[in-house]
Amino acid sequence: MNRYLLGIFTGIAFLYSCSNDKNKPDAYGTFEATEVMVSAMATGQILKFDVEEGQVLDSGLMVGVVDTTDLWLKRKQSVETRDATASRKDDVASQIAVQEQNRENILIEKNRVERLLKDGAATQKQMDDINASFNLIEKQIASLKIQFGGIASQVGSIAQQIAQLDQSISRSKIINPIKGTVLTKYAEKDEVATYGKPLYKIADLSEITLRAYVGGSQLPYIRLGSTIDVAYDKDEKTNTHIQGIVSWVSPSAEFTPKTIQTKEERVNLVYAVKIRVKNDGSMKIGMPGEIRFINSPNQKP
Repeated sequence: MNRYLLGIFTGIAFLYSCSNDKNKPDAYGTFEATEVMVSAMATGQILKFDVEEGQVLDSGLMVGVVDTTDLWLKRKQSVETRDATASRKDDVASQIAVQEQNRENILIEKNRVERLLKDGAATQKQMDDINASFNLIEKQIASLKIQFGGIASQVGSIAQQIAQLDQSISRSKIINPIKGTVLTKYAEKDEVATYGKPLYKIADLSEITLRAYVGGSQLPYIRLGSTIDVAYDKDEKTNTHIQGIVSWVSPSAEFTPKTIQTKEERVNLVYAVKIRVKNDGSMKIGMPGEIRFINSPNQKP
């Protein structure tokens, strides 16, 4: 009788074990998202900062402003310098126009003296004086054109400085880069920001990625674009199941991360995979998840 009962109990245990193996997930992992660190692009006091943790922000939304008083004053000074320099350029341009007109007049007189000289009605000295005047005015025009070029170069350089200041002033606006949820806030209004200082971290949680690790024997059951059954904790005893799409498979093996529970699994070589799933808000970054491959030996019939 004892042997008979022992056989029954052994059979039940065997069937229970097989059933558990059938329900066992193929791999475990944690959910993650692409996080974007938003940093200050200017130095100064934060005059406005409308960001709160957990807040959903649209892409391109201006959420803050860094004080730009110093930059604005520098720009004003540069504009005044540019205008003053440009007026000098206009003055030199007017002088060039006058000298060119004088050159035209001298050229007419030179041609007349040349004709008179041929007829014997003018002297060589008159011709030499005309040539000297013509050469002098040519040199004056050349000198004025060099001045004009130098002043124009100065105006262009100042214009570039103004453009750089405009760019710096525009960077004082804190623009949210992506649509997503604010994860962490690192600064507050009225604090002083420096270039590159982190202000807040944001991520698009409408789609979230489960990063899991699978053994080499499981690779035949997974490929890019394939559908995967993803499960995460609903309560203490049940899971919520959703479908995910394989978006990435590691091309090389690595040792299992230490977050895997058993030591035996941590020393195995595995491949990292990423499964992209739609998130209704139930899944959080760092939450554990499970996956089961379609047609896997562990797949429930």
